[in-house]
Amino acid sequence: MSNNSAVRELYTAGEPDYAVPPGETILEFLEESDMTQREFAVRAGMSAKHLNQLTKGLVSLTPDVAEKLESVTGIRARFWNRLEADYQSTRQRLRATRDAEVYTAWYQTLPVKELVKRGQVPQEPSDKASRWEQLLAFFGVASLDAWVELYEKPAAAFRKTKAYEAKVGSVASWLRLGELAAQEVHCAPFNKSGLQAAIPRLRELTVLPPQDFESDLVQICARNGVAIVFVKEITGSRSSGAARWVSPTKAVVQLSLRYKTDDQFWFTVFHELGHVLLHGKQDVRVEPVDKSTSEDPQELEADSFASEVLIPSRFRPRLSGLKSLADTKSFAREIGIAPGIVVGRLHHDGIWPHSWGNALKRRFELVDEQAE
Repeated sequence: MSNNSAVRELYTAGEPDYAVPPGETILEFLEESDMTQREFAVRAGMSAKHLNQLTKGLVSLTPDVAEKLESVTGIRARFWNRLEADYQSTRQRLRATRDAEVYTAWYQTLPVKELVKRGQVPQEPSDKASRWEQLLAFFGVASLDAWVELYEKPAAAFRKTKAYEAKVGSVASWLRLGELAAQEVHCAPFNKSGLQAAIPRLRELTVLPPQDFESDLVQICARNGVAIVFVKEITGSRSSGAARWVSPTKAVVQLSLRYKTDDQFWFTVFHELGHVLLHGKQDVRVEPVDKSTSEDPQELEADSFASEVLIPSRFRPRLSGLKSLADTKSFAREIGIAPGIVVGRLHHDGIWPHSWGNALKRRFELVDEQAE
């Protein structure tokens, strides 16, 4: 070998600083097979809740489950058992390296009891080390640094720009729940022109009750690359909606139904779609309880977009002439929207006091989301 020859030196790779649960491989199989977790659970004879916790590394992959996975995936049970053994070994090693003070401080910012109640974190084991691992698994991150980058920074920015108290850990947890829900919504690649063209059809849905419009709302948006998900508010998040991109071709619009009335609901829907259509793919947009003090240009643009969709500017001069419920219903029927939305606009513009006309608003409710 000449002196000028390249010489390669091999080094022993360091131990990984994260543990990969076998559930990651299940998620890869689901993506490749275009199968939902619910369908996989049915095929494997497992509960949806158990499979969901398995994919996050929150429960152990037992030999019995490995056999079920083999029957669905065609991948030998011994492979799954090996993945579980490697995962548990790495977890045990990492437990000894966690900075207890830092992780305890992080743990205290999160709504752990509520996540347990919703079935996102298991009841047991509940010691600190186990809880840290469960929470990292829930957020789908290997370290606190990754959590800060993906969840704390957007949540903190949201709190910083709003004139009220919102808990960063609660906002981050609510956003993560939306992310997980969006994984179950199969979407075509984002189609901006298609979504824009669908806005009139989406507006027509405002006159329907939830049991009639929900499926159409989700399907129309999914055909154009937007996952619509409904996630009950986490205590302390004080969020009504959010818009963000989970991939270059998939946006998520997350709705909490905090306000529970159709005027607020539909304004939030079109506000978030406004963000998707008008603004960049990098920002996470979270909508607060009180937006009256917002001076964010993008928030104002999204507000203007939603207002124009619901009650176009050419109709607004007529609002001041609405003096009764009958007038309001007739006007709403003429322009093709729910009368509750007209009432909401009359309240917003100060034309009617907030005590008038509420009987025309429909009320919506989210069912208990705890997985069975």
